[in-house]
Amino acid sequence: MANNDTTARRKARVRRSIRARAYGKPRLSVHRSSKQIYAQIIDDEQGKTIVAASSLEKDQRSALKSGANVEAARTVGKLLAERAKAAGLTDVVFDRGAYMYHGRVKALAEGAREGGLNF
Repeated sequence: MANNDTTARRKARVRRSIRARAYGKPRLSVHRSSKQIYAQIIDDEQGKTIVAASSLEKDQRSALKSGANVEAARTVGKLLAERAKAAGLTDVVFDRGAYMYHGRVKALAEGAREGGLNF
């Protein structure tokens, strides 16, 4: 079995369990690459992104040494939480995708919680 197959299966398994317990809440989805980290809050009923944040944004790039560390992930989480509160969101469901809840993914989640999101 190829690595992409196992990754896709793990991602689908996580999403399936999230949708089962979401109860209409929007989903905070995380994507991390080797150089950056991205997060967005998605309304699955409408299929639209409500708010998004990443380490690629100009103010983030100038403030951070790297987009691929725990510090960057935490600041992206806080920024996403600020934007979500401005959009009137407080409760979301966390979607880690195929990534382990560890390191940068965990730091992003903690930053979002510090910013005021509940999940």
